[in-house]
Order: sequence, then C-alpha cells, then structure tokens
Amino acid sequence: MSTDYSHAEKLKHELTQPLFNPMLKKWVGKGELDYERYLHTGTLLGLQSAEAERVSHDELMFQIVHQSQELYLKLASREIVEVVAELDRDALWAVVARLARVQRILQCITSEMAILETMTPEAYQVIRRSLGNGSGQESPGYNTFRLAATGLESAMERMLERRNVTLMQIYTAGGHEDLKHVCENLVTMDEAFQGWLYAHFQLVRRTIGVDRSVKALDGLPTQVLAGRMTLPLFRALWDVRVEMTNSWKREGGYATGAARGTDAHAAPRGGGCPMMHAHGAPTAMHAHDAAAAMHAHGAPAPMHAHGAPTAYPHPHELRNQT
Repeated sequence: MSTDYSHAEKLKHELTQPLFNPMLKKWVGKGELDYERYLHTGTLLGLQSAEAERVSHDELMFQIVHQSQELYLKLASREIVEVVAELDRDALWAVVARLARVQRILQCITSEMAILETMTPEAYQVIRRSLGNGSGQESPGYNTFRLAATGLESAMERMLERRNVTLMQIYTAGGHEDLKHVCENLVTMDEAFQGWLYAHFQLVRRTIGVDRSVKALDGLPTQVLAGRMTLPLFRALWDVRVEMTNSWKREGGYATGAARGTDAHAAPRGGGCPMMHAHGAPTAMHAHDAAAAMHAHGAPAPMHAHGAPTAYPHPHELRNQT
C-alpha cells in the first residue's frame, strides 16, 4: 500500500483555496464578496508568516494571538477616549456602560493567554531565536493603553474637582453613590488590566522562567515583571483603601459572640458595615459591647493617602524601567 498520499496534506492544500458556499452559491476566499472587502480578509489572513517560512508549527499561533492582542488593545484605548469625553460632560451612565466594555476586552485578552500556554518551553525556545530583541515593552497596544489610562486618570481628577469632593468623601457611607459607582468600575477595569499582566507573567514563567539570571530579549531580567503586574493604573483609587484602613478603629461594632440588640431606638452598630454615618458621627454603642469592632472617621482626607508610602510606585515611575 502506498504511503505517498497524505490526507493531512490534501486538507492543508484545500484550506488555502477558495471554497464554494452552497447556500450562497458563491465562491468564498477570492476577495470579491462584501464581507471580505469590508474586513480586508485578504490582507488580514496574509499577515502571518507563510508556512514555508515558519520555524515552528506553533509560530502561527504565537503570531495570531499577539496580533489579536494588539487589535483588542487598540479597541480598548479608543473606548477609553470616549470614556474621557463622557466623564468630562458628566454622562456617568454612559461612562459605566463603556467601562464594562473595556473590562470585557481586558478579560478577553487575559483568556487568550491560555492559548499560548499550550506551547511547550522547547517549542518557544525555537521561536525565540527569530524574535530579535522584541519584548512586550515594545508593544504599541500596551503603551497606547497605558497612555489612554493616564488620560482617564486625569478625567477622574477633573470630575472630583468639578464636584468639589475627595475620594474619601465618595467612599464615606451615605453619599455620592453615583460617583462611587464610577470609581468602583474604574477599579474593576484596573484589576482586569493587572490580571492580564499577571497572566502574561505566568506565561513567561512557564516558558522561559522568572529569575534574576533570566533575561528577556530586551535585556531586562524577567524578575522585574513581578513588580509590573501589580502596578495600578489609578493609584489614588487604591490609596484611598489604605487611607480608610489606616483610620479604621475597632470601636462601634459588636463583641464577638455577644447578643446583638434589637432596640428600635438604638442606632445600628455595624449593620451593612458602614464606614460612618452621613453626618460623620460614629455608630452608637451599648455599654456591654463598647470594646468591640468598627470605626469612626473624622474629617475627610485629600485624594491621595497620607503617612507611609504605598507599596507600589506610580505608573510614571516604572514605565521606562520594565
């Protein structure tokens, strides 16, 4: 029996040829249909290295995933431009809706990292020889997204200035719920961005390793990625949590295991875990549980936290160091 015939080779050849769609009764793949012309599929599908030029079968996957990430980051950056415009005109509902889209884009590119994790270390070592000095720091999508996020951070600061309110006041129970909703969506977006960087960190870890002795193609040790993946886009929104916790006090809650009063005239002591009441007064306490948990705030603090510096630097401080 002859072994010259290969079903796989036949199929591979067929995949490169125009295909007849029996429902449309048209040929797909010639670049003549509206779908193909609108999406420039001829150009798009020709952006990867030809099969004869690939150094590894996995190189097609490697290129497609990275090209896809660049496109999604381009989309996310353009969406952020609209968020800035909407914030500046106080269209907060539109802001929240659009931030949800950005969050999903970031979740999408994070999930895509799992595709690259199917590549074994030895397969990547082959591909790596043909990448020159390229690294993620050279990514237009990554750099553009960080610039867009800086513009969004400035828009948030302008919003606080217009409303004459600090982040601590926004996060004080009883007021500014609309602004808090915006801020929490910005935090969710920031967390999704850091989640993408973490997925990239894990990909690097399982392909070339993370160590001071292991250098990326740009010459930087892979160990620096650990700091980059926790670098926030909106530092003030994370600082305010530190500020809230540093001013937290145990007084005002219930003693562990103690019966919780049902006196209708008594002020709630911890219900819903409020930071404080709308007027700034601490929650009322009964004598038998005066030594228990919960806190009361004084005057609101400025936008950034005071006291000890945070554990992470500002994005501008590390942008050129990773």
